[in-house]
Amino acid sequence: MASLSESEVTKGGSMWELDQNLDQPMDEEAGRLRNMYREKKFSSVLLLRLAFQSLGVVFGDLGTSPLYVFYNVFPRGVDEDEDVIGALSLIIYTLTLIPLLKYVFVVLRANDNGQGGTFALYSLLCRHAKINTIPNQHRTDEELTTYSRQTYEENSLAEKIKRWIEAHAYKRNILLIIVLIGTCTAIGDGILTPAISVLSASGGIKIQKKNMSTDDVVLVAVVILIGLFSMQHYGTDKVGWLFAPIVLLWFILIGSVGAVNIHKYDSSVLKAYNPVYIYRFFRRRGNSDSWTSLGGIMLSITGTEALFADLCHFPVLAIQIAFTLIVFPCLLLAYTGQAAYIIVHKNHVADAFYRSIPDAIYWPAFVIATAAAIVASQATISATYSIIKQALALGCFPRVKVVHTSKKFLGQIYIPDINWVLLILCIAVTAGFKNQSQIGNAYGTAVVIVMLVTTFLMVPIMLLVWKSHWILVVTFTVLSLMVEVPYFSACILKIDQGGWVPLVIATVFFIIMYVWHFCTVKRYEFEMHSKVSMAWILGLGPSLGLVRVPGIGFVYTELASGVPHIFSHFITNLPAIHSVVVFVCVKYLPVYTVPTDERFLVRRIGPKNFHMFRCVARYGYKDLHKRDEDFEKMLFDCILFFVRLESMMDGYSDYDEFSVPEQRTIESMNNAFLTEKTCNTMCSNGDLSYSSQDSIVPAQSPLRGSSLLRYSGQASTVGDELEFLNRCKDAGVVHILGNTIVRARRDSGIVKRLAVDYMYAFMRRICRENSVIFNVPHESLLNVGQIYYI
Repeated sequence: MASLSESEVTKGGSMWELDQNLDQPMDEEAGRLRNMYREKKFSSVLLLRLAFQSLGVVFGDLGTSPLYVFYNVFPRGVDEDEDVIGALSLIIYTLTLIPLLKYVFVVLRANDNGQGGTFALYSLLCRHAKINTIPNQHRTDEELTTYSRQTYEENSLAEKIKRWIEAHAYKRNILLIIVLIGTCTAIGDGILTPAISVLSASGGIKIQKKNMSTDDVVLVAVVILIGLFSMQHYGTDKVGWLFAPIVLLWFILIGSVGAVNIHKYDSSVLKAYNPVYIYRFFRRRGNSDSWTSLGGIMLSITGTEALFADLCHFPVLAIQIAFTLIVFPCLLLAYTGQAAYIIVHKNHVADAFYRSIPDAIYWPAFVIATAAAIVASQATISATYSIIKQALALGCFPRVKVVHTSKKFLGQIYIPDINWVLLILCIAVTAGFKNQSQIGNAYGTAVVIVMLVTTFLMVPIMLLVWKSHWILVVTFTVLSLMVEVPYFSACILKIDQGGWVPLVIATVFFIIMYVWHFCTVKRYEFEMHSKVSMAWILGLGPSLGLVRVPGIGFVYTELASGVPHIFSHFITNLPAIHSVVVFVCVKYLPVYTVPTDERFLVRRIGPKNFHMFRCVARYGYKDLHKRDEDFEKMLFDCILFFVRLESMMDGYSDYDEFSVPEQRTIESMNNAFLTEKTCNTMCSNGDLSYSSQDSIVPAQSPLRGSSLLRYSGQASTVGDELEFLNRCKDAGVVHILGNTIVRARRDSGIVKRLAVDYMYAFMRRICRENSVIFNVPHESLLNVGQIYYI
């Protein structure tokens, strides 16, 4: 590529000024739907109903923890009563500090319009600071109704923190790595939760059926797991109405049995609510044993992070009501009752939950426990799908098939490839370990890592989003780390006893996600630096130096401004181009959804007789490309709407753009165009460069017999142009996709060559193409290949 000289840029009437006027970044109208996403007010009855429904979606994983906690705390058995009381005291105050105080009353408030999880926190930060590693955002994106952000005073602490984070690329990369670590470990939760929950529930068979071996229990658990994962394609919406009653029955069961056991066996366990017994627990058992026991106590709060990740379709207040009124009291009763039973029956600690259940209700309790374990697994699996969808949208995961399983709920999705990977790994963990202890060690390690990541991400959230006082931030961080760091150190001590499993799983997923993201960023940088000057394109004239043949060409690019290099490559090597050319940019923003009425932005490129347009389709990380959507038709309808609207906006420049609603809105507004338009005064900061070998001598386009070409000069009226566009569409539509192949330079190190030339290339071959995602007909597809060395 040959760059323009400084004298060419600075002289009057320069190409820079021409680019500035003809290819400005896109603006959209502001404030049309600001009231749509205001916080909703719920009646008391509706709030209670939502609190009830949240039980089945949010609290299943946390509620099934009593199945396996005490066994993992005392894998070698119990010696003294005070050991049980000390462990119970630790469980009580861990439940109080982490799920109740930290998550339910603090972290849940950091949701992104009701969406929770690691990537939701990251999207909040991306909106409040320029930390997105793919810089494809523009200030007009901030005017979306779902794009909320804070402004800061010049010398405020938040502004200083913001500038400090934005100052260097390595800080943004460190933040991304922290997010990926939390995400990959949360995916590990999706493997370990079904394994330990179903295996623990299935273990109840051995209590009544003494002749059953451990292998038989494992076989039962594997059958249940296969059935669970095989039904995922139906979606949780099909059986969702069962979830809340099952979990409510479960909490009533464990709470009632716990209360009975306290009264029946030993009410002295209530003294565990005195935190002094925590100190006595560590003093009696010694540093090594007590520290190791922390790994088991950590399991009492498993599901807490899933509580945040599954935050969807329920207001925070409903979840707070459900936790404080039902979940928290029932869990305290369940653990206290088990402790009372264990004090009397110390040799039953391995299966204390089932043995403490009265014989009269044993089998109903077993059925409810198994159903609750399935619900808990379902919630975690669904959260894993959601996490991967978010990572995919932000360019951190290979393109996989995402199926929308519910017409009513946006967040209910199914990812077939990931589903079977999770099933295989889940069966491997269950059949490989065969006991709750080792799976519990692995599970605890995964959970505590995700919690640490959440704590670290909450620091910039509190400073930048909430503008909290630094004393509150320090207090929150210190209290959280005081609990989580000891648990993390205890889990690390058990790496050789199963704790290595989540680390291996997280490492594999981290490598996949980081390599994909790295190469995606490099591809975008290549597009940015090699885009073609608009002045050069306009210099070719209306014919672009080629024959303008009937039809419409949709040129897909990652650039929201400028002409992509693949277009110059295309017109250099082919003698003809379509009568209408539309540059299509599909980009994802750090918002959970983009309202359909604000999804498409359209503008004209150059004079009308060039018949060139740009369309930007914007999506949030929760938005899906549905199979029944006709993306091609939506694009064409948006262009027609733009042309009609443009003709009505007398006094505005031909180069302004409009926010175009989707098809159903276009139909309803066919005769009433009520919108605003904003003129853009920002110049493109693109690289003004062109290739000397791409220069084409302008040629007169020969006129054929087709009536389409009579309109190729210019449309005298809007009716003529609309007729011209429709005839071009009838003549045929071609989708031109750039196929940029990334390769490592020959002088690159062996690690980089392995990552780029083999790992990334393999993932590119097996992942879905953009043409499949947008339902582009194969016969209308044209790939333009190019190689980029990094």
